[in-house]
Amino acid sequence: IFPRRMQSNQAAVKVNTPETRVTQLANGLRVASEDSGISTCTVGLWIDAGSRYETNENNGTAHFLEHMAFKGTANRSQLDLELEVENMGAHLNAYTSREQTVYYAKAFSKDLPRAVEILSDIIQNSTLGEAEIERERGVILREMEEIEQNQQEVVFDYLHSTAYQGTSLGLTILGPSENIKKINRDDLVKYIKQHYNPSRMVLAAAGGVEHDKLVNLAKEFFGTTNIKPIYSTIAIIFRHFEMLVYFIFNNFLLRHRNDHMPYVHVAMAVEGVGWEHPDTIPLMVANQIIGSWDRSSTNGAHFPNPLVRRMAREGLCVSFQSFNTLYTDTGLWGIYFVSDNENIYDCTIRVQDEWMRLCTELTDLEVSRATNTLLTNMALMLDGTTPICEDIGRQMLCYGRRIPWPEMARRIAYINVNDVKKVLGKYVWDACPAVASIGPTEALPDYSNIRAKMYKVFH
Repeated sequence: IFPRRMQSNQAAVKVNTPETRVTQLANGLRVASEDSGISTCTVGLWIDAGSRYETNENNGTAHFLEHMAFKGTANRSQLDLELEVENMGAHLNAYTSREQTVYYAKAFSKDLPRAVEILSDIIQNSTLGEAEIERERGVILREMEEIEQNQQEVVFDYLHSTAYQGTSLGLTILGPSENIKKINRDDLVKYIKQHYNPSRMVLAAAGGVEHDKLVNLAKEFFGTTNIKPIYSTIAIIFRHFEMLVYFIFNNFLLRHRNDHMPYVHVAMAVEGVGWEHPDTIPLMVANQIIGSWDRSSTNGAHFPNPLVRRMAREGLCVSFQSFNTLYTDTGLWGIYFVSDNENIYDCTIRVQDEWMRLCTELTDLEVSRATNTLLTNMALMLDGTTPICEDIGRQMLCYGRRIPWPEMARRIAYINVNDVKKVLGKYVWDACPAVASIGPTEALPDYSNIRAKMYKVFH
């Protein structure tokens, strides 16, 4: 999936990581683990199901189902489940994204069998009681109210709805309140049968985990899983059709004007690439070059990053943060920034000026610094059993394997200035961005002005 030239002998950051072993069961469930021999572990189920696989009618079902997972099973009441986990000294958690749903447990390595059994129980035997559904309905509606107060969350939802309008990738993870108010048990059961297919699941573990033991536990508790897919052939065809539809990237400016807010929150992005695309890593490096900054930092005016220096010296924004959001077959490469109405016009122009500078005047030093920072950040992220387990589960779903650290480090270290200029010229130069904003947006440039700044005229 990456150019052959990246099979280089070039030295890279060395991190001692145990081998990731993978086994596939007869029903399609993949078991992947990394054994570090310590006394604790994290084990979880990574499921290829999220809000992307919903429709306007059932949007919010995946997240609702995640909430219902710990509310009792055919074998345990909610109280029994909570007491058992607490008495083990373990932690049980779950989250939903646009493409994945995850259920995981952190426990002592000696309690791995019980943790796997509990995960299998909540996935396969949840009662989905009517009383619990009504109670969680209220919890989710309150959660939505809290998220609406988080302007960064709101503006990124706006960005997705703008860039991927007309497709389910543009839907929110929680779903609209009208859907939450009407989702019922039948909707949840249908979603489980349609998407919780063993072939779309990965049982991942990290820490003190013996792979063969984990495989035997998977066979015992998931080998004869009673979750049976419905309309499997139709669902697969529909899913591939969805993938084709999502390549339609919309250039548009969504402006939610609210003059009572003190700051303008803006997210601006071009279409990036998916996890497996050869341009993924150069775009990661480009994202690292832009970086992030907050005005509470005292050294902004002397920072090596030109955009940071300019924002700090001219006082144009409160903060900014670059991002590179990846999905299976598409992505969003861009920047999120916060400013006030007085400075938002100049702030937007300065951001675009920096994008154009990188397209034409990027230096070897900037790329070298970014690759080193990216390598360091990725290595630091793999500190602890939970982030390692998350890395295994995500990569197994995205790549079909876990990329060994030495291979990933070589690929990053091999990136040079021409590689980064090439992808910036391909995805950023003269591109039509999607823009979303909320706050006192009166002075935010019109879309025609933003689009005109996506290239540079040479005299």
